[in-house]
Amino acid sequence: MNAEQSTQPPTIGDIWPGQGGIYGGLRQYPEGMCHVIFAAEDVGRHAYGDYGVSTKATSRTDGRANTAILIARKGKHPAAIAASAYTADGHADFYLPAIGELHHGWQYAPESFSTDLYYISSSQFSAYDAYFMDFGDGWLFSYVKSFERVVRPVRRFLQ
Repeated sequence: MNAEQSTQPPTIGDIWPGQGGIYGGLRQYPEGMCHVIFAAEDVGRHAYGDYGVSTKATSRTDGRANTAILIARKGKHPAAIAASAYTADGHADFYLPAIGELHHGWQYAPESFSTDLYYISSSQFSAYDAYFMDFGDGWLFSYVKSFERVVRPVRRFLQ
């Protein structure tokens, strides 16, 4: 097995060759302990979408579940669409992170994100607002869904 296909994770915050991005460490998910991989790049600014509509994308910990709910709404969630369209190293299982997953990135790999930008999550706060993260201060906010924020895709896989 070559280095590009290594099953051993690198140091948190480093690129994991062959896995699509930056290693974010381990997190507990419904399916078990998973390795978290943040895309190595942002994919532009996008609105959460569906302003004034309440969805069931309210998980603060499971962005994959939130993204599936948002994508099923047929094109009304630009941030989720952009994140789920992202591919790297042959992986096409990226999604829009939940606010807890963004916070995990801030805790363990903050240097991988811009401190001058606000990152949108897949976690809805209300019919009018969604959660976002300020990596400069580590603040979690909710703000208007129609406002465009930066999207950073994430993926995960079982340990």
